[in-house]
Amino acid sequence: MNRLSNQPQVPIQKQKKDSGSYDIFPAFELQPGKIKTGYEDLFDMLGTSDKIILDGYVGVDWSEISAAISEYLAQRGMEFRLINCADYYKSADEIEKLTAPFLGGDDPVFGKKTDLVLQDYFRSSFFSEVDQSGHLTTIVYGCGASLCGIEGRLVYFDLPKNELQYRMRAGSITNLAIDEAKEPKQAYKHFFFVDWLICNKEKKRLLAQIDIIVDQQRSNSPSWMSGEVLRVGLDAMSESYFRVRPWFEPGVWGGQWLSKNIPDLPQNEPNYAWSFEMIVPENGLIFSSSGMLLEASFDWLMYRAGDKVLGKAYNRFGDDFPIRFDFLDTFGGDNLSVQCHPTTVYAKEHFGENFTQDETYYILDTTPESHVYLGFQENIDPKEFRQELENSVVSQSTINVERFVQKLPSEKHGLYLIPNGTIHCSGTDNLVLEISATPYIYTFKIYDWQRLDLNGEPRPLNVDRAFENLDFSRKGQVVQDTLISKPEVLETGDDWEKILLPTHSDHFYEVVRYEFDSEVIISTTGQCHLLMLVEGESLELHTSGGGNVKFHFAETFAVPAATGSYRLKNLGSMRAQVAIAYVKDSAC
Repeated sequence: MNRLSNQPQVPIQKQKKDSGSYDIFPAFELQPGKIKTGYEDLFDMLGTSDKIILDGYVGVDWSEISAAISEYLAQRGMEFRLINCADYYKSADEIEKLTAPFLGGDDPVFGKKTDLVLQDYFRSSFFSEVDQSGHLTTIVYGCGASLCGIEGRLVYFDLPKNELQYRMRAGSITNLAIDEAKEPKQAYKHFFFVDWLICNKEKKRLLAQIDIIVDQQRSNSPSWMSGEVLRVGLDAMSESYFRVRPWFEPGVWGGQWLSKNIPDLPQNEPNYAWSFEMIVPENGLIFSSSGMLLEASFDWLMYRAGDKVLGKAYNRFGDDFPIRFDFLDTFGGDNLSVQCHPTTVYAKEHFGENFTQDETYYILDTTPESHVYLGFQENIDPKEFRQELENSVVSQSTINVERFVQKLPSEKHGLYLIPNGTIHCSGTDNLVLEISATPYIYTFKIYDWQRLDLNGEPRPLNVDRAFENLDFSRKGQVVQDTLISKPEVLETGDDWEKILLPTHSDHFYEVVRYEFDSEVIISTTGQCHLLMLVEGESLELHTSGGGNVKFHFAETFAVPAATGSYRLKNLGSMRAQVAIAYVKDSAC
């Protein structure tokens, strides 16, 4: 299936790499011989089953799958019935009407999270007319196939969401039960607010029943393993550690730090603006067995063992993993758009989110000229500011942002606090580790320096929404006092320190940094810890359930609450510094 991206797919086999560098395909090790490849061996595994259900995620290539099983059965002289569950979907017009209330009308970016379920997409005949009688082998396939009511072997075809988007950008796939491919931005909005939610509910329902899970991202080269191996692997992760597969995107303001410091990244992109280090609604988890790799969506881990992963925070967040890490790279690039994020009440009312996009900027690298824009000037006049913004849109002219917004020098290892409603953006020549609440698309761009995107199209502005959320009290000295974290030493040992980087009262998460020469032992105290080595070469993580695992500079990993305690050993020649984020006990 066609895809539009320079980014590599997860290879079938783990490639040998320099053990001292950032790994773009991190994998969790399973017992040997658990991952297989190819359609023929997959269908051999189904044996003599006369009822087979091939279910899976939106964006999966069902034409490839149905052709493969048809050829397999025909070559063996078997008589069979092949039933495409899409033949029982309601019409595309009906689906458009059904989903319209969640798609935000003409809004180019935002909709509202749906409460639809997959059953709503089918005509009632699907639940009553799929014949279970007869001696022929019956295969029902497609997204929602398991709803047909037939009892049989259940194979689930999964697809990482970055790969889904590459297929979307190439026009190779459509939204669920829609006939024509939409323009990519509208298709993404439809996926985010409707399709992914519907399919995720079904994944959660099916997890305990799946006989085989298939990674379908590589055309005609699927990797697969048993559902039981998946469940055992997820259980092991939930009591030891995990690192998601990061993925990388260019952008109009993107820089060159990531491409220069991560040698395995493709060098044919103009820049890298983002690294999705751990934005779990879109990341996957890679499993490895005897060198063979399989990627599964992160959702499975939360559906299987969310309580073990989140500990105390599970009662509040449930299946929603609450914290994200990502990189914003502007080294040799440009400023981000001037922006803000919605209040919690606004996010709930308008988008159906249970919590909002409260952020921090942890500055991982800078130059002497690096800066951030944060908070308003003391003399801010909201009406004048808005008028300037509106005039710039009409006249396509630039404005003097610093008349209205404070421009502050960015300090390496400094933490800049961006609770909802705060005007902000990163300036040039920063590598920002964005530590944030997980919601990640709710950016209201106020001003974008009169730039076009990488496709030569205007980037949507959201001035109206921004002014419904901007907090104009965050100005002048208040910014210095409340939006720049003031480090506090909490504990010390012979060769280590634990430093608190206080967050804002609106932030539900805490940030600390451990600095150590040899090793430290850390307790999760019932919370999931997200970690990154922000200074140093490499470290070793030891947990009782996962043994010893090595991580390098700038790699993100997580230690679930159920792990209890863990040890970090410095493997480098210089003092290690590790940033850790976790949910505040008071926020649970």
